[in-house]
This record gives sequence, C-alpha cells and structure tokens, in this order.
Amino acid sequence: MGLLSTTLYLGCHRNYLLYSAVTRYPVRKEFKNVLVVQVRRCQFGDGIIDRHRDRTVRRSAACPSDPGPKMRTPRTGTVAQRLSVRIYTAVLIAYFLSGNRTEESLKGFLNLPADQSKLSVMQAYRMEKLFHSMRAVNTSSDYEFSSVDRLFVSQRLPLQKCVADVFKNEVHKMDFVVDPELARLYINNWVANQTNGHIKDLVPSSQISYNTRLVLANAAYFKGLWSSKFSSESTKEEVFYTSPTENAYVPMMWQSGMFNLLSSDELGAHVLELPYKGGDVSLFIILPPFNKQRGISLLTKRLNTEILQNIVSSGDWRSRSVEVSLPKFSVEQTMSNLVPILEQMGIGDLFKSTADLSALTGSPNGVTMDEAVHKAKISVDEEGTIAAAATAFISSRSSRPAEPFKFRCNHPFVYFLFDKITGAVLFMGVYNSPKSN
Repeated sequence: MGLLSTTLYLGCHRNYLLYSAVTRYPVRKEFKNVLVVQVRRCQFGDGIIDRHRDRTVRRSAACPSDPGPKMRTPRTGTVAQRLSVRIYTAVLIAYFLSGNRTEESLKGFLNLPADQSKLSVMQAYRMEKLFHSMRAVNTSSDYEFSSVDRLFVSQRLPLQKCVADVFKNEVHKMDFVVDPELARLYINNWVANQTNGHIKDLVPSSQISYNTRLVLANAAYFKGLWSSKFSSESTKEEVFYTSPTENAYVPMMWQSGMFNLLSSDELGAHVLELPYKGGDVSLFIILPPFNKQRGISLLTKRLNTEILQNIVSSGDWRSRSVEVSLPKFSVEQTMSNLVPILEQMGIGDLFKSTADLSALTGSPNGVTMDEAVHKAKISVDEEGTIAAAATAFISSRSSRPAEPFKFRCNHPFVYFLFDKITGAVLFMGVYNSPKSN
C-alpha cells in the first residue's frame, strides 16, 4: 500500500473557518466516458477555476522553491508537494468571503480576470463540486479519491445569507466558547474520518480558544492499487545514492513488465508511468541524471503544472519492456511558520489585521488570519499508494540518462499523482533519501 498526506493549516487567534467537502471515486467506465465529454464542454463553468488555478501554479513556481534552512531536511525523505496546488481551493473560499482590498489581493493571486464577477466564480465552484459528486456515485473498488471541504463557523458569528446559501453543504455551526478543546477534537476527528485516519491533529492544541469564530480547511485522500504489483519476495535492501559521495540502504522493490516510458529533453530526465487499477490515475516518476551536480534541485526549479501536463499528454511516450526498481518508503514532514512563504506568493494581505472578510459577516472587522502549518506524508509499497492531504485556514551518471531498459530509482527523484480525467496534479513530492530513525 502507499500513503501520502499533507496538511496546511492557517490560524487566527480571533476567528476560525474550516472548509471541507467530499468527492469520492472510482467510477464506472461507461459513466466515466460520458463525464469526459461533459467536462471538456463546460470545463467547470467555462473553465474559470481550472484555467486560472493552472496560471496561479505556473506563476507561483517563480517563488523561491527552497523554503530556507529551517525547512530543509536533506538527510530525510521529503514531501515537497507544491503549496500553490494545495492551497488554491482554500484561498478561493477566502476570496468568496473577502471584500475590498483583501478581495482584490486574493483575486490577483487566483489569476481571475478583473471583469470576472465573484458570483460567476462561485457558480463555477458549485459546478466543479457537482462534477466530483457525480464521480462519487459509483462504488467500484479500483481506487478511491476524495476532496473534503467544510466551514466550521461559530454559532455566535452571523453569516451573510448568500454565504449560507452557496456553502449550505459545507457550513457547520459550532460552539467554540463553551468547550474550545472539544471543538478542536471534533474538527480533527472529522478530518481524520474523511481521510481514513491518515490526517490526524490538523488543528494544533493551542489554536482553538473561546475567541475562535471560524475554521477553513480542505482535505484530500487517495487510495489506489498498482495495475501491476511489485512482488514482496523481490524486495531487498539495496544502496540508495543520496549524493555522488553519500549513500544509504533502502528496501528496494523490483518488477519487470511493459510500462510507458518517456525521455524528456526539456527536463533532461526520463519519466516512467506506473498506472493504478482503473487506468484513470497514475504515479509518474521523473528520474534525473545520477551524477549531475544539483540534478534534483535544477529539475524541481523547472517544474510547473503546465510542464507536468505536457509530460502526460506528450506523443513521445513509448510502451516497452522495463525493469523497474523503486524504494519502498514512508516519510512524513511538517513545515511550520509558512506565512512568509505565503506572503511571497502574494496573499500576505490575508494575514494582516486590516484583512477584510466582510462578505462572510457583512462587517469588515473582527476576522483575521495569522498562522500556517503544512504537513505531508507518503508511503509506497508493493501493493500501491494511499494519499491524503489537508489544508486549513484558521482565523482567530552521464549528462543525459542512458537508455533506461532498467529504470532504477536509486538516487533522488520526483513523483506526482495525476488524474487523467480532470487533468489535475493530485499530489507531488521529492524523494531525497530514506527517512532516518
């Protein structure tokens, strides 16, 4: 089995808002084919959300990809899931709730046209949610995916009628005053249930108080089995080169079979597709040259959503017999103090005392945000992959790889989960080294 989970938490000492909604699929083949046509025609409200989400991801790729020495973990496995991908939905909801200067700031971050009305974006959001709920109709066991959103709102916080109407399926009233800790446990248990226990303690113990008004959170979960499983009997300890001069031992999985393989001149790397049962979602491995200095760093700086989508849709894929070796791994990473990074991404106004979330309550004062925490976890083994993620806004050897008949992931590589139906990158990470004890 495999597991990937991420948590992004943004907190405020006065008000809390947590956002979650559920979509869950595998989907029947005959039903899926109909949906593909529908998506290509309407593209979630004329493509408003998808199109500008991709632009936001591409633009934010220009931000420093290195979070700084306090956030680097060079000797442990890391999950470098792009924050811009994970927080887009959370920022989108914050945009719906904002007004005046804060609204303009978030609208710019989201790459929404100046003449695009907030109402039309809300309608597109609802259409996207409807699409995902349609995919959840089928109960096939090939794989599961869920995207979880909910607004936990204080019973003492008056809501604008339009917000209550648009988010009627997401809004959940809570009493933070009587027992803040009970409210925190309720929120964390709810997120844990929606992610099958893979996202725990989303909201830290010190972040809910009697002053809390709202919490905004987004969580995602994926579980898939390989179309072609690795044999556990073939897994054995082998060397993983963390650098040209350093190495460590890892349990290395092996299998041989027909796989899609791509040689990317743009990235100077080879790409392997490992499909999951059902065929709609695959894990892609991008393997840079082994002995190129800073190979993985240069690779990650080049990557953005557009390049990843171009890789998947490339006509240069070749199906061939490949011997694959891939580390069996489980890593977890927590990144705190993300506000400076989010400020660099252009949404710093959301964390100022002057932030305006008046569309939520009708008043421009009293709701500000001040914290962000990101948590990620992934496990990959012979059976497949399980992935989960959560986002919360809380207010209160050669220069070019040799022909890879043997695709050996014995040095740092990039991986990403891709949904071929929606064209979305679900998760993305970097494996640098085995997790130390």
